[in-house]
Amino acid sequence: MTRIGITGHQKIPAEALDHVTRGLRDCLARVFPPRVGYSSLAAGADQLFARALLEAGGRLVAVIPCRGYEAVLADPADLAAYRDLLAQAGEVVTLDWPRPCDEAYMAAGEYVVRHADLMIAVWDGRDALSLGGTADAVWHAWDCGVPVVNLWPRGVVR
Repeated sequence: MTRIGITGHQKIPAEALDHVTRGLRDCLARVFPPRVGYSSLAAGADQLFARALLEAGGRLVAVIPCRGYEAVLADPADLAAYRDLLAQAGEVVTLDWPRPCDEAYMAAGEYVVRHADLMIAVWDGRDALSLGGTADAVWHAWDCGVPVVNLWPRGVVR
């Protein structure tokens, strides 16, 4: 079994979307089954990863940072995708935070890293804008010795 975690930006520029989607599929195809993926199902990279994982026949573990997490998904399409992916998850882990906050997002990123043999990042290489951002999860993975594959295309700026 290979356990794969995802971290990545919620807003992916249109010129990066095909690169990221192909990269996710290619990366998952190179990993021997069974594949178990860990995702918080946030908009953007997390949802793209979850879809690609399920299409590849993998098992999804949804790592929900806190109670009331749905409230952060303001876009109706993102919320609908979240609910659909959550319904397809083989396991749902909800962390014990009472509401959405940066600390909950950091805890979710750390949980994903702790359970991963490999991390996939959709990361532009910049510092996180707040605690628990993509960069924090990547740095935590590096600190823990978990390999990170970054799928961000060269020359694309968010």
